[in-house]
Amino acid sequence: MTFSIVGRSPDGSHFGVAITSSSPAVAARCSHARAGVGAVASQNITDPGLGTAILLRLEHGDDAAAAAAAALASTPHSAYRQLLALGRTGTPTAHSGQHTLGVHATSVAEHCAAGGNLLASTQVPGSMVQAFSQTAGHLGARLLSALRAGLDTGGEAGPVRSAGLLVVRDVGWPIVDLRVDWDERDPIGALESIWTIYAPQIDDYVWRALDPSRAPRFGVPGDP
Repeated sequence: MTFSIVGRSPDGSHFGVAITSSSPAVAARCSHARAGVGAVASQNITDPGLGTAILLRLEHGDDAAAAAAAALASTPHSAYRQLLALGRTGTPTAHSGQHTLGVHATSVAEHCAAGGNLLASTQVPGSMVQAFSQTAGHLGARLLSALRAGLDTGGEAGPVRSAGLLVVRDVGWPIVDLRVDWDERDPIGALESIWTIYAPQIDDYVWRALDPSRAPRFGVPGDP
């Protein structure tokens, strides 16, 4: 049903999630990140509240494994949940409950964790982690590279229909929150196209919030 990756920049300044699924609007339910804290993907049979709970524990000083364990212990339905989580430092963590759907797997590296369910093969998360680790540049580009690698390794057992990319840094809102909520042809390709347009403007939009006098003009009709 879903495969995803959570990742951070090596200096812990950026956190993000890239995700895709056969279900509609997957990023709206499953992607969670907080500036200065970490990132979580809560998937399989989804409980979005677990994302919020894990981020709160991370903010209060738990490492990723302890934060995920505490959140899972708070619910009677942990066997149905699949989680990926990481904080500012330390080893990321992954959990797949005993009722995780179909072929499922996870993979963890120094700065990322990937996982999925109803997969075409157990190799999908490992290929995502490898792509993330081997890709340079903005965290968003690295996460998208991982998502594409997962699809190229087989992805889900069936076609994916939605995808999303979420990235936070040192401001109080996501600097990237791009979603393809339903696309019957290629939601990951559509997300990559949106990223190509949006990525060069990320800092422009941040400056428009922080100090409009330093921000570039919009360059659209009617903009003086």
